[in-house]
Amino acid sequence: MPRTAAKPIAPTLPTAPLIVSTHAAQIIAALRKREAISRTDLARLTGWSRPKVTGEVGKLAKRSLLVESGEGASQGGRRPRLLKFNHELGYIVGVDIGATSMDIAVADLNAQVLLRDSGPADVRDEPLELLGEAKRRALALLARRDIRPKQVLGVGVPGPVDFIKGVLVAPPLMPAWEGFSIRGYFHPIFPSAFIAVDNDVNLMALGELKGGAGLGQDDFIFVKIGTGIGAGIVCHGVIHRGHTGSAGDIGHICADHQGPICRCGNVGCLEAMAAGPAIADRALAAAQNGASPILAHKLAVGQGVLRAEDVAAAVREGDHAAIEIVQRSGQLIGDVLAGLVNFFNPSLILVGGGVATIGNQLLASIRQAVLRRSTALATRELIVSYSPMGGEAGVTGAIHLALEHLFVVQAKPSGV
Repeated sequence: MPRTAAKPIAPTLPTAPLIVSTHAAQIIAALRKREAISRTDLARLTGWSRPKVTGEVGKLAKRSLLVESGEGASQGGRRPRLLKFNHELGYIVGVDIGATSMDIAVADLNAQVLLRDSGPADVRDEPLELLGEAKRRALALLARRDIRPKQVLGVGVPGPVDFIKGVLVAPPLMPAWEGFSIRGYFHPIFPSAFIAVDNDVNLMALGELKGGAGLGQDDFIFVKIGTGIGAGIVCHGVIHRGHTGSAGDIGHICADHQGPICRCGNVGCLEAMAAGPAIADRALAAAQNGASPILAHKLAVGQGVLRAEDVAAAVREGDHAAIEIVQRSGQLIGDVLAGLVNFFNPSLILVGGGVATIGNQLLASIRQAVLRRSTALATRELIVSYSPMGGEAGVTGAIHLALEHLFVVQAKPSGV
């Protein structure tokens, strides 16, 4: 009688991060890349002897980190027993907080999203208020499947983050959050979890790297255009955060020394001249000075308020003033990105964020400026496109950020 696959272990995650040996880490890495793998394939991938593979697999099985999952195809002899990572050992909660929205997802340890919740948010709120809402919604998601709050939590926030400490440092969009410990807030709620914190655009870049257009790309840039402007940098297949975690803060590169004062206190920052609020301000001026009857109408029906979405609609109607506004923002962003292309030489630039929905005119203007101001060699194989994941990128990145910190490798192999 053929043996049946082992029953998955009940989802009870021990305190994270989990300490494993270097040998165990190699097996886990192989299992995470493939849905299931045989002991023979593990021996081939690691270069170990079959007895060594059997011993290391046994140690992981005792900790319920992997389980058998049926039989593979025969290679001329007995059908091999397949192993898989025990993705039901626990759960990941990913929280992606943007300037105006919040996405929360619950996933298994294979990053498969099981539950999802999205809604508006305002980062100008006090941290206890906004994170309290994140906590309420996360616990409500878990309750749907009767999941206990024992999981790793990935959190994305829109501002410069001290990645090691999990706190924000001088965030322009959210001054009330200065020095607030997001990790400290969530630890009592999820006491067995490791709380991984990063800024939202890094999470978007990570999401694309793991499950989007960045899959298989070693060097690319993700640009988020919304209330602010930032970039997530992937270098040699990993997120590059820089010495203090502030890499990619391109919104505060000077785009015009005669430009307006930015919220950071400097003059002519890219964010102050090309982000969502700047687009809305120029649209308001066009509506009030008679340059755009279409925007003037939208201003009237919008009760005196114009948004980037109104500009996008005006562009679709062929409004010349709206087209010029979008082209100007795209050109400014593209000029800054051209400097990054010449310096970093990425293979791909992905554009996302709320303003990215403004349409192809923005992307075309960005692409044109990048190609005009970058060297021919740097742009020979460069692709500039919108993020295919859209709003999924951030929360996907939050899940993978937590997964990256689920295991910690010991300095020396000493068993698992």
